[in-house]
Amino acid sequence: MNVLQVIKQRLEELGLEQRDLADAAEVTESYISQLLTGKKAPPAAERTDLYEKMDAFLKLPSGQLAAMVEAQRREQLKKKLSDPPAPLFKEVRALIIDKCSPAKQAQVRDIFEKQAFGELERLVTQKLLDVAKRIAKDELRNESWLRTVAKLQSLSYKEMRVIIFEFLDTDVFNISSDHCSRFLDPLIESWDIDLKTFAMEIVLNQRLTSKQLMKFQFVEMEPREIAGEEPGFRQFLANPAMSGDATQAELAFLKALRFKTKRPSPLYYYRELQSLRDPLHFPEPSSAKMRKRRDAGEVAKQTQLDSRRKAIQRWAGRRGKPQKKTKR
Repeated sequence: MNVLQVIKQRLEELGLEQRDLADAAEVTESYISQLLTGKKAPPAAERTDLYEKMDAFLKLPSGQLAAMVEAQRREQLKKKLSDPPAPLFKEVRALIIDKCSPAKQAQVRDIFEKQAFGELERLVTQKLLDVAKRIAKDELRNESWLRTVAKLQSLSYKEMRVIIFEFLDTDVFNISSDHCSRFLDPLIESWDIDLKTFAMEIVLNQRLTSKQLMKFQFVEMEPREIAGEEPGFRQFLANPAMSGDATQAELAFLKALRFKTKRPSPLYYYRELQSLRDPLHFPEPSSAKMRKRRDAGEVAKQTQLDSRRKAIQRWAGRRGKPQKKTKR
């Protein structure tokens, strides 16, 4: 029994309608209908909160629907991998080129047009898609963000959730012009790439995301960088007299130091540690010291004022009371 049959069976057993399930999942009734009739494929479990809501509403064990969906998707993926990749829609390619920095547009267009869906086009499209999907997934539970984006596209809140589910479920081989117009176009302002190193910079729309710029680099690493530690640093760690009182933050700083030719000794790391702790190397800003003195003076003044106020209150209280006559 597949996941759609399970959902239909539970609706029947509980005497519920598709619109009840749609309300519980916060999606449109039309989307649920298309899911249950097989017109739309169930979205990937890790990209949506749909199955959590459905499990709870249908009184199923937590995670059951998600597990069934993932099993079905694995079988479908095996079949897809045997087919060659199809070229992108013309609208998708046109938008991606249009978002490219003006200085690189002509060169990028020439490279894209030489092959139906070459390495560079797949790399750029995949990275732009990854960024847009990351933003959409991060904001999926943010009702305010969803309503803002829905309003910009003249959609309802539920319709926007449905569209995000479908977008998160797409991949670089199946991205459509609709995905571009609803996500890539509004979220991504521009992109640039170094055609020698393939380092990319993606500028985002600040009205729809808190991030302004994202950078991706492909960097060759030395074998010692991959290992993560210099031999001298390991010896420094093994000597308690040198490293015994070092904090985690200090050790992380020392470990991150890199050297191209010379290899430092354990003594170097010990001296570097002492330099980190020396106040002469990292003096406290003068403004902070002045602030401390001023704060101390303000506290003293406030204490003095409180003391005077209490004394006045005591004096006023005694003055209002009749004085007791002393016996002679």
